[in-house]
Amino acid sequence: MSIHQPQRHLHSLHAMLLALGMIMSTDALKTAPTIVASIGHWHFLGLWMAGAAISIVGGLSYVEMAAAFPDAGGEYSFIRRAWGERVGTLYAWSRFAIMHTGWVALMAHLAADYIGAPLGLGAGGRLVLSVGLVAAMTGLNLAHVRLGFLTQALLVLAVALGFISVILAGIVVPAAPVMPEAPRPHMGGIAVALIYIFLAYGGWSDAATLSAEVRSGRRGMFIAVIGSIGLLGVVYVALNWALMRGLGEGALAHSVAPAADLARMAFGWPGQALVVTVVGISAVASINSTIIVCARTTYAAARDHPGLGALAHWHPTRGAPTRAALAVGGVSLVLTLLSALTGSGFNAMVDYMTPVYWLFIGMGMAAAIRLRIMHPDLPRPVKTPLFPLFPAVFIALAAYMLYASFLQLGLGAVFGAGVLALGAGLDFLLRRRARAYAK
Repeated sequence: MSIHQPQRHLHSLHAMLLALGMIMSTDALKTAPTIVASIGHWHFLGLWMAGAAISIVGGLSYVEMAAAFPDAGGEYSFIRRAWGERVGTLYAWSRFAIMHTGWVALMAHLAADYIGAPLGLGAGGRLVLSVGLVAAMTGLNLAHVRLGFLTQALLVLAVALGFISVILAGIVVPAAPVMPEAPRPHMGGIAVALIYIFLAYGGWSDAATLSAEVRSGRRGMFIAVIGSIGLLGVVYVALNWALMRGLGEGALAHSVAPAADLARMAFGWPGQALVVTVVGISAVASINSTIIVCARTTYAAARDHPGLGALAHWHPTRGAPTRAALAVGGVSLVLTLLSALTGSGFNAMVDYMTPVYWLFIGMGMAAAIRLRIMHPDLPRPVKTPLFPLFPAVFIALAAYMLYASFLQLGLGAVFGAGVLALGAGLDFLLRRRARAYAK
């Protein structure tokens, strides 16, 4: 096992840009039609503001744990401390084999679809593009950690500029007619809207993996996580205001690509091309940050597991867990290839990841409560307000989403659960082998 450990080399602003890249995604450009179809314009922007506020409270629970237990494993280390070594290992496996690597594959397919469409690429060409993208971003993170971080910061700024262009388009075009006030939507519609809003804000839990590398640890983590969610909340509210103003409720609800439609209305085909470019940049930024996060989670788990010592290596000069990053890239490539066989790699990865994501986000929030009980005297400069109400709300939301995912998604959800069970079996075998060698 390597003796080299993560170093605190990230300034607060740099860490916030990294965290912003973990959260910000072009998912927000896809969620607006579903939300409008569920609730109309009833408190449309208010629910986006509420989503940001509640996400900040959820982020505070993770900042509290990150400040108290700084570790490169982030959420993995919290779950392991709260629920034990076996559950922690299963969490790390879920990130390595399902969640993070699945997200890399999903974003690679998204980028390939958007870029390949105007170029006239067929299924084979798009597959080559998606595989090449995963390989390139894996190589970037193997090259040098600071290069990966710098690239991430630049990509986040580029995506932000793209979002700003959509907001400007909403200002430039004439306002669409306002539809008559609709009756209050039923609770099912409100619930669906909130689910999609929380998906757009998702990713803040991954920022805890930076806790061992951020300077001015406690203050730095607060700025990184809470600052990124707050900034993103402002961007998302402005973005959805622009979409509603420019397209109107009816057109927005039926649009497949609302941002591209709005940009075309305001700026013609160059505006539409800009949105496609932003989607591609966002995908690259998301893949890069996900590899950064997953490699660190894998490194932390391997450091703690008796049968995975080969992956517990932190390269002293590159400043990165290079072996773990290489393994993450390899699994991501496999998932990219396998999901392409279904005919819709993007949808296949959504089905594959969703149940596992909600299972562990619920366990992470429960860990915040359990760690308070286990370590009541530990100093906590950042505390979750109204504790334990908000962690409990997140636990309830996670339970509902886990239940709904098996009802509404296809065989991919079952396959993801099966891969999680496979991880439990592998853990058992590796531990038994390690005990046999010890004897």
